Amino acid sequence: DDLKVNLKPKVSLGLMIIFLVFLVQHNNFYVENTGVEFINYFIQSSNIFSLIFICLCFLFMINGANLIDGYNGLLGIHSLIILINLFLINYFSENTDLVLLLFGVIIILFVFLKFNFPKAQLFLGDSGSYFLGTFIAVSAIKTSLANPMISPFYFCILLYYLFFEVFFSFIRKLVSKGKHPLIPDKQHLHMLIYQWLYKKNNLKLKSNYCVSIIINSIYLVSIIPGILFMQSGMFCKYYAIFLIFIYTVSYRIAYKKE
Repeated sequence: DDLKVNLKPKVSLGLMIIFLVFLVQHNNFYVENTGVEFINYFIQSSNIFSLIFICLCFLFMINGANLIDGYNGLLGIHSLIILINLFLINYFSENTDLVLLLFGVIIILFVFLKFNFPKAQLFLGDSGSYFLGTFIAVSAIKTSLANPMISPFYFCILLYYLFFEVFFSFIRKLVSKGKHPLIPDKQHLHMLIYQWLYKKNNLKLKSNYCVSIIINSIYLVSIIPGILFMQSGMFCKYYAIFLIFIYTVSYRIAYKKE
């Protein structure tokens, strides 16, 4: 896409799935515990189900990262918050190899944001957003495996915005008449907030980076309870559901204002 090669959504998705199957199989990525017993049972008893499940996890992260990219600092700052969180977990658990990788990408993101936020001179592009989505997914899986005392639902809390943005968008378009779930539209939460800010302020550039400030500030505050109780499976489970509810309500409010 960055080379202006026009791929149809189905072709793009198909290629992504092929590469993900190779990535997962070649690197032996797997999930041991999802926090849901019946899913754990199928993962442990069926290699095919395990492969499909982990590929879906990657697809949500990769497409979520690509979906929210486009506004100055939105994906960059969001990725930075997630990766710093994973870095600290692995630092205190002395998972040295992953710590070094996370530290390297965090430094790169700081340098990138200097030229992308608030005024953009550099852009991630699809290749950059796909890389960040993949790296976040790999890092979250590796962190979960290395820290079994942390609830799997904590990682749901940490990644809820990237995940649910894609899931909600897919369902929303599926139930809407005349919309294909794989065709992009301009009805995503960050786009609705941008349109509302633009109408209110009539300042295109300011509205662009203000979207990033608003969404990432709310996101940062929203994950703090999860950070404090990351080892409590019960709390993280219900708090993850609560965050999904908050997202849905926020979307409805933004949609009405737009």
